[in-house]
Amino acid sequence: MRWHWHRRGEGAFGTWLLGRAPWILQIAAAGVVLAGAVSASVRTADGGMDNAFVVRAADALLDGRSPYADKRFLYLPSAVLLAVPEALVPVGVQRVLVPLGTSALLAVGWWAALRIFSVPLRSRFGVLGFAVLALGHRPYANLVQLGNWTCLSAAALPLALLAAHRGRWVRAGLIVGVAIAAKPMLVPVALLFVFARQWRGLAAVVLVPLGASLLGAALMPRPSLFFTGTLPFLLRGQDSFALPWDASPVAVLPRLGVPQPVAVAVAGLLAAVGLWCAWRRWRRADEGPERLVETACMVMLAAFLVSRPSFDHYLLVVLPLLLASGVRDGSMPRSPWFWLALVPQTAGIPWPSEFENKNRAFRDMMTLCSLAGLLAGRALRPRRVTLEPVTTAGSPPRTEPECAATPVPPASRTAF
Repeated sequence: MRWHWHRRGEGAFGTWLLGRAPWILQIAAAGVVLAGAVSASVRTADGGMDNAFVVRAADALLDGRSPYADKRFLYLPSAVLLAVPEALVPVGVQRVLVPLGTSALLAVGWWAALRIFSVPLRSRFGVLGFAVLALGHRPYANLVQLGNWTCLSAAALPLALLAAHRGRWVRAGLIVGVAIAAKPMLVPVALLFVFARQWRGLAAVVLVPLGASLLGAALMPRPSLFFTGTLPFLLRGQDSFALPWDASPVAVLPRLGVPQPVAVAVAGLLAAVGLWCAWRRWRRADEGPERLVETACMVMLAAFLVSRPSFDHYLLVVLPLLLASGVRDGSMPRSPWFWLALVPQTAGIPWPSEFENKNRAFRDMMTLCSLAGLLAGRALRPRRVTLEPVTTAGSPPRTEPECAATPVPPASRTAF
């Protein structure tokens, strides 16, 4: 089953989706997003548990203590500097601003993903797509409630790809560099700049977080704790506190009885294959934004397969980009397998108790591996050659074969 739209979604249903959404629909969608932020604000005491870790690190810096004394603070020293303004805001204000800010950043990411494919934000596709993402996708609600800084990466990756699509690779590198300074999630995206041989953009990706981290380390006591305590703790996959929600195969497979060395080998192999598929996708060098989007998403999904930990809300870094590509013919969202892969993340499905709460990592790994597999399959497809119509003087339009020097019988030409 596939929906056959044209390249940008033209056709009866496609034209309707790309048309401007009525005001009532825009207001309703905004209400859904706002209701989610308000709900998260009511249920959290300080703007979200994950955001609180970063704010406490900034408080420690302001008090003259090392932020890395708290083993839960896992970011670069540059993140402490970015969190200082928030630490100066009263907790009651954080409780309101953090869910709203998280939702706003996710909306910015959705807007940038739409612009990559030249889709208006206020189209029915744009309005309904974000409403469905916010209302029907469990990781969205989890991210807003936790206040995790993944939201910065979810906004930065589409913005960077939008800049790269317009040929502004240095700007794209600056955006990715700032996101890494806040949270080093987008480090794998540096490979995209290597594939494209955009060395100035790659320099921005490296130098922005490096300079900000050196400044942060110079301002804090005992910055060496990042290397002696934080990095080993992170490379071990944290501890039992994070394990139930860790969707990485490295963490989930041992829970199914697979020996740890085998699980590490399997995850490493999957990640290596994913990176190779990303390279193959880039080498295909077809026109349009799909090349940028699918290569970047493949790199990120490959990293999620092997990183420790990998939480469900990490999917929001790539999912808006993949959803926005649905306006293109042959894209992943045109396949029912894409939606089947998202079923484990759909809100409202009454899953058995053994798959809820501390066992939800099994469902999350299923979605992660399924999306990576689908995207890898697309990356390995041979490039489709589109034959252009050729018109000669005194003859009707016709389509020539790819190599005009190759004789082709008239019957074969009409077959094209």
